[in-house]
Amino acid sequence: SRTYKRHQAHTYQPRTVIMTIQVFGHLAPDTDSTGSPLIWAWYLSEVKGTPAEAKLLGEPNTEAAFVLQKWGFEKPAIIEGVEAGAPVVIVDTNNPAELPEGINDADIQATIDHHKLAGGLETKGPSDITIRPLAGTATIMYDLMGDDVAKAPRGIKGAMLSCILSDTLEFRSPTTTDHDKAVCEALAKDLGVDMGELATAMFEAKSDVSAFSEAELLRMDSKEYTVGATELRVSVLETTAPKMILDRKDALMAAMPGVAKEDGAHEVLLFVVDILNEEATLLVPNDTVKQIAEASFGCSVSGDTVVLPGIMSRKKQIIPALKV
Repeated sequence: SRTYKRHQAHTYQPRTVIMTIQVFGHLAPDTDSTGSPLIWAWYLSEVKGTPAEAKLLGEPNTEAAFVLQKWGFEKPAIIEGVEAGAPVVIVDTNNPAELPEGINDADIQATIDHHKLAGGLETKGPSDITIRPLAGTATIMYDLMGDDVAKAPRGIKGAMLSCILSDTLEFRSPTTTDHDKAVCEALAKDLGVDMGELATAMFEAKSDVSAFSEAELLRMDSKEYTVGATELRVSVLETTAPKMILDRKDALMAAMPGVAKEDGAHEVLLFVVDILNEEATLLVPNDTVKQIAEASFGCSVSGDTVVLPGIMSRKKQIIPALKV
């Protein structure tokens, strides 16, 4: 019998294409939604070996822009949407209303957040979800990284510190926990920076809103929220110079109906948070907002503004109190 030599065919392995993970926070990015994507993209890329890039869902506010410059970062690319199936990590929100349309068609690999569970996100498979009752997303990331924080370059640690100082309003916000403070103290010691000086510079940058239109100010730091059948855009402007904003009160109130109509809301609520005096001033352009203010905060409104002592946090003090 013939003996046939068996030839083994060459085995060609298909090239594995690793898609870069996009890491982003909410629309109208503040410091936490600008810094946290940079922090987590660094961790995924440099520690976990998984290519990742930070993205933004809009122009960062003035404080966030200051923080980028302070710690030597280029502004991440601004995206308007994500492709179906694209791998993403969502930080500093879990609310689909604050994310690109079609977010549920993306491959949501992880969510890291410190807000209440909004509902509505759908994942393609099991997903790593971390939501903790801390003041900042960066505090959660610090914990998740563990000993790997020591590997972080100065800019990443600086971004962490800045994000937490921003979200806690330098520990004035009622969302602040002892753990947030401890993380900030550890980072500041490591970096050799004065937290008070850094926070002051950040808040000064945040307070300079002279270049923004009234409509931009109303959307700069805002969330969509529904009370009963009433759709609200709840806007907050945190500042050490409230007069700069309140001097534009009439123009801001005149812009509210147009912003509400464009954004599909019934009313815009604008709270001007005075960081140093620890109070908020709510603009009251009409009887509906007056009714909401009195029902929600137990105050008596006699003009087109009302001062709410001690109100600092939209997440903990404003949103939970809203009634129509």
